[in-house]
Amino acid sequence: MSRWQPRLGLIQETLLLTLYARALDARLPSPILGDTLSADLADRIDYDFGKLKLKPNLVLTTALRAKKLDDVVRAFTAAHPGCVVLDLGCGLDTRMLRCDLPPGVDWYDVDFPEVVKLRSECLPDGSHLVGADLTTSGWLKAVPGDRPAMIVAEGLLPFMPGDSFQRMTRELAGRFPSGELALNGYTRFAAWAMKYHPTIKALGIKAAQGFDDPHEPESWGAGLELVEEQILTHAPEVAQFPQPLRALTRLTAPSTALSRQGARILRYRF
Repeated sequence: MSRWQPRLGLIQETLLLTLYARALDARLPSPILGDTLSADLADRIDYDFGKLKLKPNLVLTTALRAKKLDDVVRAFTAAHPGCVVLDLGCGLDTRMLRCDLPPGVDWYDVDFPEVVKLRSECLPDGSHLVGADLTTSGWLKAVPGDRPAMIVAEGLLPFMPGDSFQRMTRELAGRFPSGELALNGYTRFAAWAMKYHPTIKALGIKAAQGFDDPHEPESWGAGLELVEEQILTHAPEVAQFPQPLRALTRLTAPSTALSRQGARILRYRF
């Protein structure tokens, strides 16, 4: 069996961390996400995944946040036939295949050109591929702006410097007649703490972007309205976590402030 050898920059290499987390979840006796395609894909990539040193809590929270974002996409596409979906910073995610889309949905996977090239070689899922640096303008011209849009930004916020995420959000909201933005919301502390993860630290990436108040994006000038905040310590899937992680998660669940330091899904309407 041939194996792909990814040639990626420092930031781009982080996609292998989330891919491997989904792969490890799929190999569990009771997976949260159960993304077997990601497991197969990880097996076919020539990379030392062991150096990522993924702990069970990161594997499970990565799988859980992906599952909840998939649910958001399924609900939106069911309610808006013929809509556009943008998966920003898509990496090698198999979300389009997991969501089992209704006919007529236009799906765009957007990431750095080298990531899109790798994706086209090893994951031919039929989506429209857009190679772009999301901190720049102009790439949205490749996406039709005459339909409602579901925009997903998983794991993207901390890696966009300065106010580039806010600027991108304003451009996105101005491009479409209506839509939703869904992301996993990092608090400022959680984003700051990311740089101490062994893999992030080894790559020399200084992740720092985040916000505490889920209503803060409403002040970005993008016309966003908070629709939902899902704090994942409250998710029923926590019952599938192994001990002692399950006990620790349930211990923090009563505190919104503590729970927000972990995974949460934020959904905005525009």
